[in-house]
Amino acid sequence: MEAADTLRINTAGSVDDGKSTLIGRLLFDAHGILQDQLSALESATRRHGHVAGGERHDFSLLTDGLIAEREQGITIDVAYRYFSTATRRYILADTPGHEQYTRNMVTGASTADVAIVLVDAKRGLTHQTHRHLAIASLLGIPQVVVAVNKMDLVGYAQSAFEQMVAEVQALAKACGLINVSFIPVSALTGEKVVKRGVAMPWYAGPTLLEALEASDAHLQQPRHLRVPIQGVSKSKFGVNNDLRGYWGTLLSGSLAVGDKLTLLPSQQRATVAELVRVDSAGQVARIPTAETGEAVTIVLAEQVELSRGSWLTKAAEPQPALADAFVADVCWFDSEPLVLNQRYWLKHGTQMTRAIVEEVQHVLDVGTLLRQTDGALPVTMNTLARVKLSVQSALVVEAYQQHREMGCFILIDDTTHRTMAAGMIAIDSPSP
Repeated sequence: MEAADTLRINTAGSVDDGKSTLIGRLLFDAHGILQDQLSALESATRRHGHVAGGERHDFSLLTDGLIAEREQGITIDVAYRYFSTATRRYILADTPGHEQYTRNMVTGASTADVAIVLVDAKRGLTHQTHRHLAIASLLGIPQVVVAVNKMDLVGYAQSAFEQMVAEVQALAKACGLINVSFIPVSALTGEKVVKRGVAMPWYAGPTLLEALEASDAHLQQPRHLRVPIQGVSKSKFGVNNDLRGYWGTLLSGSLAVGDKLTLLPSQQRATVAELVRVDSAGQVARIPTAETGEAVTIVLAEQVELSRGSWLTKAAEPQPALADAFVADVCWFDSEPLVLNQRYWLKHGTQMTRAIVEEVQHVLDVGTLLRQTDGALPVTMNTLARVKLSVQSALVVEAYQQHREMGCFILIDDTTHRTMAAGMIAIDSPSP
């Protein structure tokens, strides 16, 4: 299948909302489990499982892979699962719901096209529901599907579902989410997950899988060309073997021989002379065009100064900003808190530069969605905060909401090399 046929899904839910069971049920009923995985699931069910009646599978154990997860009955790590239907291929990231694993959720959700957020029909909204919707908004996930789970515990009542829809809609609006839909499900019985069942005749909408099959969220990508240069080829190209090749993967847009480019940050102009691709067998082929997601060697007609960390854009298209200071939302990963004006390494695309955090503008209270502006508030593990940074070497950036790859970065400790935080550029401020 083509890359465009791949839908990336993130799941989130509070502890005991039945998220792992829902995902296991989805994979099982959609025939996304291999025979060896099914045998391992049956074995794990006998050792750790909790099943009712004659059920042979505890579906929660399919994604709760760590021993600690199975012992505690919670999701801790991000578990990735892959399955396909006749329509498309899916990459599913099952992320933890507990507050102390917020950083894991941010990591798993950062590339998602669709977020499936679970709520318990009997228990209702929780503090974690606020957190999950706030993070979905912060990460700019194009589509959110709210699965109202455990409908079997409320007698499959339409009134219970409608009450949950009203409450979550109000919360989603407060978070700034627009594309939100609702599906009543029972992960335990499989109602409205893949199979329609007969328990909720009042619901005429799609099942969870049908909603995923119909989604076009993965097609909502930036159109303008953005290529980060990863390296320079030592091979020589061109009719006189006097041109060099530049490796890069198209993050967005398309590229063709003859295109006029702007090279950033130098602002030089150049023309594409050749596009070269190496296939899985190691064969080199010259190609006329390249599309989003393709890795190619780009040969330019002109002799230019270009190296790792540079960017290629089309001269006729809108250009990203060149910034040595900007505002960003960060999720702090490390047990050591943020220290203002301390030097960190900042990795953005293929570029590394020194950076300092000059100011914490606010810390987000995801329970109330209020921005706490007390400058004395610490930024500790799992904190979501908006900060102002300055960098030693100007970066080619766009706001994260406009272009995820151009607007994301990580901060790395200067001495231990631990990843301290993930950041999303909120406001790009071009250098004067």
